[in-house]
Amino acid sequence: MKTSSSSTVAASAATLAKVTGSVAAAGVVAGAATAAYAHFYELNNFKVRHETLPVLPAGTPDFTILHISDMHMIPGQTKKHNFMHSLAAIQPDLVINTGDNLSHMGALPSLVDALDPLFDFPGVYVPGSNCYFAPELKNPLRYFKGPSKRGPEEEPQALPTQRMHDAFNARGWIDLINRYETLSINGLRLEFSGVDDPHIGYDEHPGFAPSATQITDEPSVRLGVAHAPYLRTLNAFVDDGAQAIFAGHTHGGQVCLPGGRALVSNCDIEPSRAKGVSLQNGVPVQISAGLGTSRYAAVRLFCPPEAIVVALTASDK
Repeated sequence: MKTSSSSTVAASAATLAKVTGSVAAAGVVAGAATAAYAHFYELNNFKVRHETLPVLPAGTPDFTILHISDMHMIPGQTKKHNFMHSLAAIQPDLVINTGDNLSHMGALPSLVDALDPLFDFPGVYVPGSNCYFAPELKNPLRYFKGPSKRGPEEEPQALPTQRMHDAFNARGWIDLINRYETLSINGLRLEFSGVDDPHIGYDEHPGFAPSATQITDEPSVRLGVAHAPYLRTLNAFVDDGAQAIFAGHTHGGQVCLPGGRALVSNCDIEPSRAKGVSLQNGVPVQISAGLGTSRYAAVRLFCPPEAIVVALTASDK
């Protein structure tokens, strides 16, 4: 018995509909599984990354920096709190905090408690925009159009910035908010040029002191510190004579392709430079993927939260 052509077409259409429905259902399941992984696992899969920057004068002993950034603290983040406490075991010579510390109006006590063991070490810090203003719910697709900006109709909610800075200062950390500062630690003279957040246009470069004023027998190194690694900021540090630069802000791309390939940087550097060490006119730039996210975008994919242990070593090694 022969099947009519119309019956064959109908059967084929029904089969195609079943296959398409199965594929769509599988896609929904896979998407839901990926979102669950990104929120419930990778968001709290904290890592310690190690980098070496050979920038010290010949014969200078190694110097260990713990670079933390983008905590975006929210009350009740126990896993993040415990991880940050564990970092004290590294016994760094210096802590550098490159900002975006808060993601909730009531998170300051949680932040200070999480940082408590690290305040026992010398530290310097610069703020990010989420040290000044609370995050807002935004369409994540906006990041593909360029760096995030507030619309003219958006009224920012002020965070307890000064109280946070007072807490840092009371424990001996030094603010580098558009300031030049020096520290001598373990026989090494550290010169810092720090800026307020370039992402919101608060940056004013102080530069470094002229070399003629450096009357000391100590070996020295010049470090630039900023929250957001905009090219104008990196170039200004390089022009001033920085030998290494520290920044955060990018979250490493936050939601990346397999292998950690970033799609966005939320500033004007290439996404390929959104995490790790790259060179700006020959000067190493260390960018942190950060320890947190905005509370309105609490996911990470192929980009785990991190703290970085940076070993400054002699350039002759």
